[in-house]
Amino acid sequence: MKKNTEESQPQLNRRKLLAGGVSAGGALLVGCAMGPGATQSLAMTDSAEPEFDKDLPKNFTDGEWNRDSMARLTGDLDFGKAKPGWYSGVVMGVREGEKVRPLMNFEGFSFSRLIDNGDGTYQKLLREVVFYKDLKTGKILETFDNPYTGETVKVVPVANDPFNYVIEKYRSRGPSYGGLNKLSDAPREPLRYPWKITEENTVTLATDIHLFYPSALQPDEWPRESSGAMVRVSEMFRYIIRREDLENPDLTSITYSGSWHRITPWLPWMLMGQAQGHITYVGTMGGFSNLDMVSPEVIAYAEKHFPKYFDAPTVWEEPSFSSLEDYARTQEPAPVKK
Repeated sequence: MKKNTEESQPQLNRRKLLAGGVSAGGALLVGCAMGPGATQSLAMTDSAEPEFDKDLPKNFTDGEWNRDSMARLTGDLDFGKAKPGWYSGVVMGVREGEKVRPLMNFEGFSFSRLIDNGDGTYQKLLREVVFYKDLKTGKILETFDNPYTGETVKVVPVANDPFNYVIEKYRSRGPSYGGLNKLSDAPREPLRYPWKITEENTVTLATDIHLFYPSALQPDEWPRESSGAMVRVSEMFRYIIRREDLENPDLTSITYSGSWHRITPWLPWMLMGQAQGHITYVGTMGGFSNLDMVSPEVIAYAEKHFPKYFDAPTVWEEPSFSSLEDYARTQEPAPVKK
């Protein structure tokens, strides 16, 4: 593996990248940073104990091997090299007494960069953006006609910059979101993911995260945006990986595809307040060799409005927030309806 040096961290030329100039793989969104990029390796925090395959090769159970495998999926162990990720799908509203309602589509991308700390841990530096799209036309939404309230509201894209965390050989305690989510002080457990060999050359991986923590959007200050004093969020990732890639130590980055689901409160910009119900994202994700999977409309919109998101951060910064906390930092409370 290459050591991290200043020379190994050149700024990417996004035109070159779009032509295929970056290594395969991706960081995914949605993170509880609202993007798959943000929370992938935070998996299995506060979730049910995963079912491990007893017939796996021994290295699949090793903490360092699991650390490096997740690093290669969500980044590149050619330290300093930026890696793209992609995700798209549908956003649905869920309310009691009615069928689930598709509201809009979403599509976005991310870039991550790994930095070697020199102590067996890696910094993952991630930047991600997600846009909402009209269900019928595919046009990127800047306003949205909320079918639940009859109100036209301003759409706020997900733009997480940064969402950074550390990948290590121990099971993650989860994201802190600037101290809002209190982390466990229990003894650390070795990192082990529930890999499944589903056929001769295919490995699948399921990782989930379930959180319940104080909201940055408290109802007294954000009466129209806040779903309540606490935030309940779950994210579920499913990876499909070539086994020959996973077991090839010469590959510093691994291509994968899969799915990403998120259960979250009403999006704050929908101005639903504490109305009963919630939002569910159902999406496809992947890490490839370029951004060919991203639609031309999203590329053009990002180039115009979010150009820095075509590269990952180069230095660690604090704090790292999800899209909900970032909303509280960048937006103003909507006027209360009279």
